[in-house]
Amino acid sequence: MTIAIPTLETDRLILREHHAADLDPLAAFYADETRCKGFGGPLDRADSWRWMASSLGHWKLRGYGYWSVEEKATGLFCGLAGPWNPEGWREPELGWFTTAQAEGRGIAFEAASRARDYIFDTLGFQTLTSNIVPGNDRSIKLAERLGATLDGSYENPHMGKVLVYRHPSPSEQDADGNVEAYA
Repeated sequence: MTIAIPTLETDRLILREHHAADLDPLAAFYADETRCKGFGGPLDRADSWRWMASSLGHWKLRGYGYWSVEEKATGLFCGLAGPWNPEGWREPELGWFTTAQAEGRGIAFEAASRARDYIFDTLGFQTLTSNIVPGNDRSIKLAERLGATLDGSYENPHMGKVLVYRHPSPSEQDADGNVEAYA
């Protein structure tokens, strides 16, 4: 089975398949112990490459996965966003991260919103979570900004205890993807 990874766009961003040139910024992200804590790191460069290859394989096995997030105006690799459901996960989740250069500019919200729309509208998911390690306050704030609410916790086989934030289902959103409380 061949999987064509779709390219998605927003006003400022391109969500695309991973390219070999993404390894440098991905490895830099995984080398930063503070930034990568909630994303399965830290990892060395070789393991960062393996993670990227695994992410591409996830598309083949599940039919969906993470996109690399690129800024249209500059071509800057800004991070990752998309659905993730490796072996051992309770259910698919929407995950994201931004690089230090992209942080604080609304890029994670824009990318995660576009990915969530694809997940619901194209993949047909009716439910979706984001698994966030306790203390990752920026991701918690973003999940809440996306309309997600705390729905418990569980012991993730790769990261220990994670908080489960449940995103509003398509039936709980208006035509623009807004949740009434956040509209």
